[in-house]
Amino acid sequence: MMKRREFVTLLGGTAAWPLAARAQQPTKIVRIGFLGSTSASSFATRAEAFRSGLRDLGYEEGKNILIEFRWAEEKYDQLPALAAELVRQEVAVLVTHGTPPTLAAKRATTAIPIVILYIGDAVAAGVVASLRQPGGNVTGSTYFLSELFAKRLELLKEAVPHVTEVAILVKPDNPLYVSMVQGLENPANALNIRLQRFDAYRPSEFEAAFLAMSRRRVDAVVIAEDAVFLSNASAIADLAGRHSLPLAGFKELAEAGGLIGYGVNQLEMCRRGAVFVDKVIRGIKPGDIPVEQATKFETVLNMRAAKTLGVMIPTSILLRADRVIE
Repeated sequence: MMKRREFVTLLGGTAAWPLAARAQQPTKIVRIGFLGSTSASSFATRAEAFRSGLRDLGYEEGKNILIEFRWAEEKYDQLPALAAELVRQEVAVLVTHGTPPTLAAKRATTAIPIVILYIGDAVAAGVVASLRQPGGNVTGSTYFLSELFAKRLELLKEAVPHVTEVAILVKPDNPLYVSMVQGLENPANALNIRLQRFDAYRPSEFEAAFLAMSRRRVDAVVIAEDAVFLSNASAIADLAGRHSLPLAGFKELAEAGGLIGYGVNQLEMCRRGAVFVDKVIRGIKPGDIPVEQATKFETVLNMRAAKTLGVMIPTSILLRADRVIE
């Protein structure tokens, strides 16, 4: 069971950072490369959180930093070329999010430092040797996707006890899904749940996936973090509603109309990413900067969805929820 705690800040408090940082900023413009798997519009809120963290540390775009953004527009096969392009730009640091862009960046360079805003499991994905001693040229923040997914299954079973057939929507070109699905067998068995996998590479395949779920008479659907799923949360929640399927996943899904959301605060992780970038700019080797682990998790319940589905959310879950959408 994961505990909801404040996000770990291994590097200390932040109150004194802005003033101290402004007094020590380098005079030259530092070029930062940002490799994104979706689009500027769908990632805008998270990108702004990262920029806000940089501003808190005294960095100003156009004055002492320049951010070069490259977006794969949900086409993961474009990531290697975009990573190579940023390497050719000789950026001082590469910033990524999630498994596919991070792996693309890691394969593109062993010399340029890489900072991960967040990733499902940095060790399982093979991007760092360990959290405490990452080694190589990668550092940043991580959470554990398999454990998040197991918690979502647990919440779903508690909210809707009759579920036994549960669909997993998988994006096959996200390598982390392989280890995640393998790690779910025991938690699912313990809950008397049989998992059925449905694949969708792109949003145009979502509807076919949900039609297949209905044909195979699943009781509910659980979804894990992927950048494309995150940026299309409303479309996924709408399809789950149209097929009368209780939906459990990341927080944005509950906010968009799904039944249960449980996950990390990715905005805080993006803001925190600025601290890693600052340290790298100041000359600390990324391999010597411990990877931080998210320890704050939020449960969101959508009572409108519950009413539509005819689900009576137990008081035990309501009392533990961080947010309830009426």
